[in-house]
Amino acid sequence: MVKKIIVFGTVGWMIGISTVILFACSSLRHILFQSSSYDLGIFDQAVYLISQGQPAVSSFMGYHILGDHAAFIFYPLALLYKIYPSVYWLCAVQAAALALGALPTWYLARQANLTPQQSIAMAAVYLLYPVVFNVNLFDFHPETIALPILLAAVWFARQGKTAWFCVSIILILSCKAVLSLTVAAMGIWLILFEKRRLCGIVALCVGVAWFLISSQMIIPFFSGREAAAVGRFSYLGNSVTEIAQNLLLKPGLVLGKVLSLDNLIYLVLLLAPVIWGLSFPGITPLIGAIPCVAINLIADYQPQKDLVHQYSLPALPFLLLAVISSLAAGKGWLQKKRAIILWSLVVFLALAKFGYFWSRYLESLDTWQARQEAIAQVQTKGSVYTTDPISSHLAHRQLIKLTDANSPQTDLTIFDYILLDVRHPGWASNPQFAASLLNQLKTKPEFKLKYQRDDVYLFAK
Repeated sequence: MVKKIIVFGTVGWMIGISTVILFACSSLRHILFQSSSYDLGIFDQAVYLISQGQPAVSSFMGYHILGDHAAFIFYPLALLYKIYPSVYWLCAVQAAALALGALPTWYLARQANLTPQQSIAMAAVYLLYPVVFNVNLFDFHPETIALPILLAAVWFARQGKTAWFCVSIILILSCKAVLSLTVAAMGIWLILFEKRRLCGIVALCVGVAWFLISSQMIIPFFSGREAAAVGRFSYLGNSVTEIAQNLLLKPGLVLGKVLSLDNLIYLVLLLAPVIWGLSFPGITPLIGAIPCVAINLIADYQPQKDLVHQYSLPALPFLLLAVISSLAAGKGWLQKKRAIILWSLVVFLALAKFGYFWSRYLESLDTWQARQEAIAQVQTKGSVYTTDPISSHLAHRQLIKLTDANSPQTDLTIFDYILLDVRHPGWASNPQFAASLLNQLKTKPEFKLKYQRDDVYLFAK
């Protein structure tokens, strides 16, 4: 009993330290003006508006937040903003959720009769998997909340805790519509290989139903268009149904995309952290990873083929389950705790993007003070037109838009404040467009220059 408590305490310390590190990293990134409107600004604005009892219409996207990914999880998150409205709640929730995934990983390892040391090693494998650290740096994404819940759902199913399993499925689906495909695939695996038929049937039926409801009803109703990601599969069609039809009827279109060097590199990156523990006897859990990996392989969108963005997160629980199954069967190249953690640490050092903090995250440090001072002078909840790096610092208002060189704002009079960093205009803009906009504002009598320093300009009505 004492040994078990000590081991559990070790995992607890790992989770606690990881939470602090992840929160500190994402907060520092935001403080350095490296977060952006897509996606931190979008979600921060939506949660803030919900907390204020206002419609959660994102002015960045131009439609209701439920039209993005049908993520109802933003409504309970808004309760935190009622305590105090701050974007750092999202950073904290994401950091805690990502770190907490180590706990169900440890439970699943113990459930599979791995030794205490192997179970600790598996918790470390989870925490050191590069995408866990990297996605924490890439703004905020609600599917990070689903990550530990996916692992917990498997544990509940194996324990025969059907009610808790169902609660887990509801929470997972509330995070992002596309997770319904992962839930459905998990259901197939539970039915065929885990012999957990009731939980499997629930996951399969609810997953398929929610995919149809969210993609064909909720998202089009709130956005007035197809799901946002449809454009990444335009070579297959212009709607979810058309893409599904062409996947079945025109496999040649897909093969041309799947058989590529980019996809090969992606699979190597995805498997490298756990390749030591994959074996044929433990391969069945990978059924749950098929939708996520398949979507990334066929997508015509490079960020879905790396470990920097959030798109590979749903595959991680099933990669871990496959490794746990292999270790339980006495398979895998590595069996000892020290060797497993060393492998994970080497891959983490190779693929985690911690180096950004002394490279790209410091590129706009020369205007950092000026940005801070200009933001402090935006003293009302009036409408704002600003650059992408600044936008996520001013999202607590109904109307905020980005300076976009490809889609310039024609009517500037709808804004109460216009805040520009001509030197570092960020994504969707460029110095030439920013300078042109600055010259335009200087000729408009409606706006007065309220602040100027280091090529940072704040105009106010």
